[in-house]
Amino acid sequence: MSSFRVARTALRLRPSAFRPMVQRRTYADVASDKIQLSLALPHQSIYKSTDVVQVNLPAETGEMGILASHVPSIEQLKPGLVEVIEEQGGSKQFFVSGGFAVVQPGSLLSINAVEGFPLEDFSVEAVRNQIAESQKVAGGSGSEQDIAEAKIELEVLESLQAALK
Repeated sequence: MSSFRVARTALRLRPSAFRPMVQRRTYADVASDKIQLSLALPHQSIYKSTDVVQVNLPAETGEMGILASHVPSIEQLKPGLVEVIEEQGGSKQFFVSGGFAVVQPGSLLSINAVEGFPLEDFSVEAVRNQIAESQKVAGGSGSEQDIAEAKIELEVLESLQAALK
């Protein structure tokens, strides 16, 4: 008997031994309906919970909502509002200046930001005053570095002002 016939006979007898294992997600799978969230800055963790239903993020590709069992992904964040909707119905809002969100299997979400603060820590009037100062510097005749920094600051402040409305 040729070696080809031996291999073919072996495949007919035991087909599952030679098929690659492929994991498939089906509707019958039981998945957690909550997200395990960690919102961290380089020097501290500002929010951690296992009772989160949804998280809305300011991703570079557009605003996005994360629910339990979301497809694993990595998203770059732009300056904006991170809204955390908790199981009890309440929500918490944080303003981040940028960073990354990593969605992992098992409904794990890690948000790493350079700067982030609860939204209630900001004053509309203080932000408006800071925008006026940044516009003066960005439109002025300062050094290239000062103008570039003012434009970046202006972008973040305008995002913050929009979040406060």
